[in-house]
Amino acid sequence: MSKVCTVVHWFRLDLRLHDNYAFRNALNEAENRQYLLRPIYLVDDDITRKIGVNRLRFLIQSLQDLNSNLKKLNSRLFVLRGKATEVFPKLFDDWQVKYLTMQVDIDPVLVEQDEVIEKLAEEKDVFIVRRVQHTLYDVHSILKKNNGSVPLTYQKFLSLVSNIQIKDSIEITKKVPDQCNPVDIASNEYNVPTLNELGIEENSLGVCKYPGGETEALKRLNIYMAKKQWVCTFEKPKTSPNSIEPSTTVLSPYLSHGCLSSKHFYLKLKSIENEMSHSQPPVSLLGQLMWREFYYMAGAGTENFDKMVGNPVCTQIPWGKNDEHLKAWAEGRTGYPFVDAIMRQLKEEGWIHHLARHMVACFLTRGDLWISWEEGAKIFEDFLLDYDWALNAGNWMWLSASAFFYKYFRVYSPVAFGKKTDKEGLYIRKYVPELKKYPTEFIYEPWKAPKTIQITAGCIIGEDYPYRLVDHDKIHKENIKKMSAAYKVNKEKKSLKRKLK
Repeated sequence: MSKVCTVVHWFRLDLRLHDNYAFRNALNEAENRQYLLRPIYLVDDDITRKIGVNRLRFLIQSLQDLNSNLKKLNSRLFVLRGKATEVFPKLFDDWQVKYLTMQVDIDPVLVEQDEVIEKLAEEKDVFIVRRVQHTLYDVHSILKKNNGSVPLTYQKFLSLVSNIQIKDSIEITKKVPDQCNPVDIASNEYNVPTLNELGIEENSLGVCKYPGGETEALKRLNIYMAKKQWVCTFEKPKTSPNSIEPSTTVLSPYLSHGCLSSKHFYLKLKSIENEMSHSQPPVSLLGQLMWREFYYMAGAGTENFDKMVGNPVCTQIPWGKNDEHLKAWAEGRTGYPFVDAIMRQLKEEGWIHHLARHMVACFLTRGDLWISWEEGAKIFEDFLLDYDWALNAGNWMWLSASAFFYKYFRVYSPVAFGKKTDKEGLYIRKYVPELKKYPTEFIYEPWKAPKTIQITAGCIIGEDYPYRLVDHDKIHKENIKKMSAAYKVNKEKKSLKRKLK
């Protein structure tokens, strides 16, 4: 007896049912052809080595939520272990797969992987449907519209997409017919793995402030979209990087994992903006969403986008190397309380405010430590819940003044910047608790506190809290000179190339 054919939807960065056209294609195809439907997710066996524990917890929670939502449609999530290029050849044969749906991605590693899988599918006579559904726009179409070149400014990007209409998002409520369910639909073999099964002691993790999953994403979206006046007056630079509770939506982890559709978010924002006057891009909420699109487009069209060497949009800067300073920065031990508080919040919770990212990125690179942005990007990849390949690389280039932003002489002060929105240092007292008893006048500069005050506060600088790695007032001026020299060399090289042409 021959096996029944199968339709597979491969969930990747689309861990949701709303606005998921690729999954709807799979569902319709299965129903129309009376094929089996298997929604799958692949867990790489090296996952615990590749991503940090907070992001791993967020992912597992998102998969559990997706599985629960699929069950409401009379289906389930089939979780498979292994590398895609090794799993799919066997899968195509064992399940008699005839139809595979999935989203389009731009990460070079995934693009290369997908090319292999598409070749395998062609050999096995499997029809593939790929949908653009992780971004608002088809980035390759935008690049084509710009004669194949990357628009290097945000405003140019906005002009390219200004006439593109965003169609309505969809909801999937239709249940999967019983005849489309495989016989092993209840098998424990395909369950979402627990953190313990992946070698992570869940009890050892900190408080989960941002649970993963589509259900939480839509709940959080609806809470903020109900605040219409707040939405319309939102301006990112006016929010606080060091408030105890977030001053922004914290929807970014849900967007990066695809628990929330960027299109669904966009349409909600447009609906509200159509009702009343509102702030404008780039500082508005809609403007923030467009930054995401801008970096996706730049990442898709730029070779070696996540590296300095071989990256045509990136200024070549002779960064230094200091493993001790890099480690101290990553662990929140720089001796600058505001910087350390940010890095400790990032490590503990997996999220920090956009402007806080500005502060620590500038400090690591052109501001103070003169360490390559690539090193910072690797650490953010590990810590961030909302890690996104294109955004991470793009933002680090911006903040190191390597691309997109060239006013390298504008350096964030690790003392003055935090004081603007938190004069009492409440944020520092929370995330750097060894300093919590310091008087306000010394909370940002504890090295200035007399020894008697240090003793009274129970924190001796150099013993209980580290000395400053560098003197910001001196080092940032030296680094500005280094940046100026690097820019001059790059300008001369570009000029020589033009002459040789």
